Amino acid sequence: MATSLSAKKRIRQNIRHRSRNRWRLRAMRLSMREFREKLLHGTPEEARESLRKCGSLIDRAAARGVIHKNNAARKKSRLNARLKARHAQSA
Repeated sequence: MATSLSAKKRIRQNIRHRSRNRWRLRAMRLSMREFREKLLHGTPEEARESLRKCGSLIDRAAARGVIHKNNAARKKSRLNARLKARHAQSA
């Protein structure tokens, strides 16, 4: 257990940061789930709008260090590929 004041403060900060990061990760994953639902059951316009929202949340998570920037780029690329494949399939 931490004994110095700075170590105790660092533990408090880590708890706060961890809870915020978990919230950001949950929000990002939820938006990805919503995008997949819109892709399957919604209109193409709804899917595109959901992709924009999802991409924004992914970028914010990467900027805050919740996920790595390459991980964010990969997620966005795969979501965009799914949208394009779905659009090509319906056309």
